[in-house]
Amino acid sequence: MLRSLRVIFMGSPAFAVPSLLRLIRDGHVLTLVVTQPDRPAGRGQALRPPPIKQAAKQHGLCILQPEKLNDPQVLAALSTARPDVIAVAAFGQFLPRAVRELPPLGCVNVHASLLPKYRGAAPINWALIQGETETGITIMRVEEGMDTGAMLLQRATPIALKHDVGTLHDHLADLGASALSDALQVLARGEAVWVPQNEAEATQAPKIRDEDCRLDLAGDPLAFVNRVRGLSPVPGAYLLRGGHRVKVLRGEGRPNAGPPGVILHIEGRALVCGTGVGAVALLEVQPEGKRRMTGAEFARGQRLTVGDRLA
Repeated sequence: MLRSLRVIFMGSPAFAVPSLLRLIRDGHVLTLVVTQPDRPAGRGQALRPPPIKQAAKQHGLCILQPEKLNDPQVLAALSTARPDVIAVAAFGQFLPRAVRELPPLGCVNVHASLLPKYRGAAPINWALIQGETETGITIMRVEEGMDTGAMLLQRATPIALKHDVGTLHDHLADLGASALSDALQVLARGEAVWVPQNEAEATQAPKIRDEDCRLDLAGDPLAFVNRVRGLSPVPGAYLLRGGHRVKVLRGEGRPNAGPPGVILHIEGRALVCGTGVGAVALLEVQPEGKRRMTGAEFARGQRLTVGDRLA
């Protein structure tokens, strides 16, 4: 039988939504939902609410959107909510000590990697970029350091070749919701066993920068494809052609080899380029300011042919 807790939930993006919905379904008392303020977005820069705010409003939950958690009025609101535990999933702000020490059962975070690997803002991206074949969810205690807290439980899952950051994100969001549900039951029963992280095995997953998105048609084809997977569909890995960006949204390695950047074949949906030690097939691309298209469509539109240099 599920045991109900008083929970403050902190989260912001779409990744956090399945966790919030699972806690509601499990019958926990959501005393407060804390999320980031509405931010300007899109061409018109109109204010856009975080996905968690939209989900919380649909369920009639009390919502708080502080710029900073250490504001005295915010701390008072958190204290008034009287949480047994604070559950965090991709909230986007550090939790000050006053917040971490507020709930008797502590603050737990849903992190999208098998810690201590891939601490930081972009664990899903970097697991794919680095060619990992397995990832998962860690439920950890929120402490002062970035994703350094002791671990309560982990759930592993394979990374399939078909996964890009979009599909793997959605899979891990669902897995995270299930793991958080299990973790809160462990806490409710007083059965928590906290395992410290091994610092010697820690790796970092910093926020993706623009330079991380630039592709190079020279080198290992597998590394090229993994970078595409780790950045597709957003923010999108790109090549530069004539000073304009061409996003590569899907690619495959090919056994044949050719000079870096030189077009070897245009076949079916694919535009195949050499990398010096192999070749890559560009299967889906998006030129700057245009729609998505196949690599072959792009080649025809640019009047490219075998032997031309793509980038």
